Amino acid sequence: MDYNKFYSLVIPMYNEEGNAGLIIDRIQETMNGYYYELILIDDNSKDKTVKEIIAKNNPNVVLIQLKRNYGQSSAMMAGFDYASGDYIITLDGDLQNDPTDIPAMIDLLEEGDYDLVVGKRQNRQDSSFKTIPSKIANIIIRNSTKLDISDQGCALKVFRNETAKDLNLYGENHRFISLMAHLNGARIAEIPVKHHARQFGVSKYKINRTFKVINDLLLILFNQKYLSKPIYLFGNIGLVTFTIGMFINIYLLIEKLLGHDIGGRPLLILGIPLIFIGIQFFTTGIIIDMLMKTYYESQSKRPFNIRKITSFGQKEYAKSIY
Repeated sequence: MDYNKFYSLVIPMYNEEGNAGLIIDRIQETMNGYYYELILIDDNSKDKTVKEIIAKNNPNVVLIQLKRNYGQSSAMMAGFDYASGDYIITLDGDLQNDPTDIPAMIDLLEEGDYDLVVGKRQNRQDSSFKTIPSKIANIIIRNSTKLDISDQGCALKVFRNETAKDLNLYGENHRFISLMAHLNGARIAEIPVKHHARQFGVSKYKINRTFKVINDLLLILFNQKYLSKPIYLFGNIGLVTFTIGMFINIYLLIEKLLGHDIGGRPLLILGIPLIFIGIQFFTTGIIIDMLMKTYYESQSKRPFNIRKITSFGQKEYAKSIY
C-alpha cells in the first residue's frame, strides 16, 4: 500500500446497531498509519446506528445522513460523490466483509494496473435463500458478457477514483457494480477474500429483492447491447413478426383464390395481428432510437469512454476529455 495515497472507504449503513462501532474500530486497525477517510452513509436507520457512530468521535469518520431510506445503491452513490481519495474502497456495514483483506486488494490493483479489484467470498456464510439467486445472476452475466467474475455480489471492492465516480447507481444496481464498470471499459481483477457470519442485526435481504435484481440485470444487459442502437432489437423483432404475418396472409390469400373458405381459419386470426405487431415494434425502435440520440446530444454525452490520449513527443493525457 502506498503511504502517499489517500483512501476513501465508503460504507452504507442501515440499522447496523452493534456493527457500527465495531466496523470503525476494525477499519482503524487495518488502516493504521495510512491517510484515509471513512465515509459512513446512514440510510435513515431506525435504531442506534447513528448514536454509535457519533459516540466513537473518530477524526477519520465522515457521517452522511440521508433524509429517508433510499436504498443501498443511492447511499453508495452519495458516498462516491463525497469521496476524494485516490482509491475508493467499498464494503458492507454488517462486518461480513473483513477489512484485513483491503491491503492485498490494493496491492493487486497497483501491481496489475487494474481499475477495479473485486472480492470473491470464500466459504460464504449466507443461507441458500440468498446464495442461489446470486449464483443464477452470476451465470447469466458470465454467459451474456465477457466479464469473467464469479462473485458479482461481493461488496468488498477497491476502485481507482475515476472508475467509481463514473458509475451511476439506481435501483439495485450496486449489486452489478463490477458489470457496470466493465461496460465502461474498466480493467477488473478478482481476489479471494474472507467472509464472516453476521453477528449483530438482521439481514435486509427479502425475496422481492430477487425480482428487482433480475429487472435491473435485464436493463443493464439491454443498455450494454442496444442503448446506442435500439432499432437493432425492436426493428429485428418487428421485421420477424411482420414477415411471419405476411407469409401467413399470402398463404391464406392463395387458399382463398383456390376456392377454399378461410373465414374460420385460426391462421387468419394469427396472421393479421402479427403484421400490426411487427409494424408497432419497428416504429417503437425508431422512436427509441430518436430518444437515444436526444439523450446523448442534449447532455453532450458520447456513446464511448476514452481511457487515454497520447500525443507522442508532447503531452500525455491520462483521463478522458469527455
